[in-house]
Amino acid sequence: MRGREQSRRPGEVLAEIERLARDGVREITLLGQNVNSYGRDLLPELRTDFGELLRACDAVEGIERIRFTSPHPKDFRRPVIEAMAECEAVCEHAHLPLQSGSTRILKAMRRTYSRERYLRLADEMRAAIPDLALTTDLIVGFPGESDEDFEQTVTAVEEVGYDAAFTFVFSPRRGTEAATMPDQVPEELKHERIERLIEVVQRVAEARNQGRIGRIEEVLVEGPSRTDDTVLRGRTRRNTTVNFSGAAGPGELVPVEIEAATSTTLRGTAVAAVAA
Repeated sequence: MRGREQSRRPGEVLAEIERLARDGVREITLLGQNVNSYGRDLLPELRTDFGELLRACDAVEGIERIRFTSPHPKDFRRPVIEAMAECEAVCEHAHLPLQSGSTRILKAMRRTYSRERYLRLADEMRAAIPDLALTTDLIVGFPGESDEDFEQTVTAVEEVGYDAAFTFVFSPRRGTEAATMPDQVPEELKHERIERLIEVVQRVAEARNQGRIGRIEEVLVEGPSRTDDTVLRGRTRRNTTVNFSGAAGPGELVPVEIEAATSTTLRGTAVAAVAA
């Protein structure tokens, strides 16, 4: 619908980020349909890649956090992983869409990677970035998805240990190849599967969040909690929402001791910063 990917020139991107930093912005997000394929369409005139762009953004004074979305597993290569590990401002979070844990279904989706390749990538990223949070997208009920295919998605969620996941039920869209594929999954079965998948995702995410209890997390304050205006809300570097007690304004970075956790949020109290 939008034509071929087009990369903005790195100088243009950096000039915008420098303007934002001068205006007091502390966190930026680099956004692209397949953000980690950045720079390939600039060849041969300009040789650059997404890892280089991350490093250049990291060097901009005043930018405390850098995020990006959404990468594609097929293009998540070593230079990007190394930039994430080595750049101080690049956050320890990656949204890495899986869609299905079944190689057979991934092939039908034309995702160009297998379950095994994806799991190897997740292991490689976690080895390079020990405190990495991984989130994902998952679809149930793609045409032809068997019980075994679905179980492979469930076990992939447990094996990777996602911190969060966006879960979707496949819905035929007129004019797409998938809408006319044989072996469409019955609606009732789709909803049975999505309910089970959500339960597994929430269980895994809550266990990972429970592991944060007792830690001091750096929270970028966004404002008051949506449900209690006496409590503040912000996000950790790992992109987890934190509701906490304390005094701070939007845009401030606050150390918060985590005292409780659910599958989606952390709760804590602001503490005094420890002198270096």
